[in-house]
Amino acid sequence: MGRTYEALSDALVEWIGRQKMFFVATAPERGGHVNLSPKGYDSFRILDERTVAYLDLTGSGVETIAHLRENGRISVMFCAFEGPPRIVRLQGLGEVVAPGDDGFAELASGFPDHRGARAVVRIGLDRIADSCGYSVPLMDYVGERSRLAEWADNRSDDELVAYRAEKNAKSIDGLPALPADDAVTA
Repeated sequence: MGRTYEALSDALVEWIGRQKMFFVATAPERGGHVNLSPKGYDSFRILDERTVAYLDLTGSGVETIAHLRENGRISVMFCAFEGPPRIVRLQGLGEVVAPGDDGFAELASGFPDHRGARAVVRIGLDRIADSCGYSVPLMDYVGERSRLAEWADNRSDDELVAYRAEKNAKSIDGLPALPADDAVTA
C-alpha cells in the first residue's frame, strides 16, 4: 500500500506533472486554525529531487504564508482523480519568496505569468510518501476556472497593492503574513 521515498523519482515527477490540482496544508505553531487550500492553474514545479515550489496567487486569505513565516511546516497533497488510484504527499519546510526577495525573479520565471502572483513558496522536502487513494472519487477534468486571473487582470498595480495590504497583512489568527513591502505586484 503506502511507500516512502528518499527522493522524487522520474516516475513520481511524471505522475505529479499529470495532476490538475493539489492541496496545501499548514498550521500555526500553537492553536489557531489549520489551513487547507486547493491550488490549480499551472502553478507547481519540481526544482530538484527534494525541492518543489508553487506560485502563490493573490486571494482573500493568506494563511499559508503566515504559517510558513511562523514555523515553515507544510504538506502538499496530490490525488489521482483519473486513472489508477493514488495519493502522494510531499512534506517539509517551506519558505515564502516574495517580489523583491533574492531569488524571486528566477523562481517566478519558471511559471506562467500571473498578474496576481504575490510569492513563490519553495519547499525543501523531508518526507515523500504515497498511499492507495482507493476512496478518492473519479472525476473528469473540464478546465481551469478563469475568475481569479480575470479578477487580478482587472486591477491596477496600486489596487493589487492596496488589496494585499488590507486583506493579506495578517492571518485569521492574527499572525503576520504579507508586510507592506511584500505587497508589491510581481
